[in-house]
Parts: sequence; C-alpha cells; structure tokens
Amino acid sequence: AQQLSRQTQGMQQGDSLQTLLHDSLIATGHVECSTIIKKKDGFVKASSIGFEPSGEQVEALLSAFSNPAAAREQGIHFNGATYKCVRADKNSIYAKKEGSGFVAVQTGKLVVIGSYSSSMYPSVCVEAVEKLGDYFREKGR
Repeated sequence: AQQLSRQTQGMQQGDSLQTLLHDSLIATGHVECSTIIKKKDGFVKASSIGFEPSGEQVEALLSAFSNPAAAREQGIHFNGATYKCVRADKNSIYAKKEGSGFVAVQTGKLVVIGSYSSSMYPSVCVEAVEKLGDYFREKGR
C-alpha cells in the first residue's frame, strides 16, 4: 500500500487513478483490462484503453455484490458472456469462463475490476485487484 501511495503523490486525481490502475494492475502482465467505477452512480473514474463496462454490466456486478448466492447459482453476464461465479461475497467476486475471467472488488465508494485471459495467471490478477481494493479501503474510498 505504501508503494501505491507513493505512485499517486503530486498528480491530479483522474490522472493518479489512471496511473494507479496501470501501475498496480496492467503492469503486472496478468491483468488484461481494468476499470475503477464509482458505486453511487456507475461513473467510470479510470479504465484501461478500450475497456468501459456499460451501465447494464455495472448494475449486474452491483447486484451480484448485494445477492452473492444468486450470482454463484446463476453466474454473471459480463462483457457479452456468462461467467461462472467461483466466489461471491460482500467484498469480492471472482468469475471465469473457459480460460479467462474477471475479479471485482467492492470498497466503500468504488468497484475495481480486472480481467485476465487464458495466457495469464488468475492468481496474480486476483492478488493485484484485491491489493488495490485494500488500498482504497485504507484511504476510506
């Protein structure tokens, strides 16, 4: 978390979130696409190039956080496909489809999403997204 904190010093908030997203997720080589969404209104605060979930996708994720049992039972429709939900609780959702998947972490005000492809290690994606979620929780976000 201290490293993440140093990465954001002296930058504008939008730029710092974009940089933080890149440096803490994309730069791992095991997060294909990522985004940070404001829970209150679904506004995309930062995202990797070409990845911006629709309002419907954001709603589906927020619904999965509020009803994890249904998400585990029915799966989650995201990015044009239905993913098997392998973990869903009040803080985290892990979903996969064939060799790819995504991780979503909810904090007080934000949702952080990272996806991975079949050539990436899901465990590294999970760790990176969870760490960024922990960082935002520590900051009260």
